[in-house]
Amino acid sequence: MWIRILAAVAVFVSALIHLEQWIVVFQDEPIVGPAMLVNFAGGVVITFLLLFWRHWAPLVLTVLFGASTLGAFLISTTPAGLFGVHERWTGWIIFTAAAVEIAAIILGLAGLAMERRRPLAPRQAKASASSQ
Repeated sequence: MWIRILAAVAVFVSALIHLEQWIVVFQDEPIVGPAMLVNFAGGVVITFLLLFWRHWAPLVLTVLFGASTLGAFLISTTPAGLFGVHERWTGWIIFTAAAVEIAAIILGLAGLAMERRRPLAPRQAKASASSQ
């Protein structure tokens, strides 16, 4: 369960950073601006799924979220850029975003590995067992 909580924090921090970047920088960008908002909304949904749905799918979404978000940033640092956006590795927010996206990938994979070995029991089953 702790891995899911840490993964949820990582995804949520990444989502908040993308919302902040949309407000401050990318609000008027025609493609990347809306993508930042989709990233924020997707991160919020994944956060709640991680915390409240005992299934492997949220962990897979966590890995894909971290990889796609970090991948998009890495593409934007190339000379070709990403839809006309050219980023650089400068500023604390860039390094924080990269760190939490890497953490999301690692925690999602670790959660998948741990839950495959020992699946989480559904909450309802735990509650009914303790009331007997």
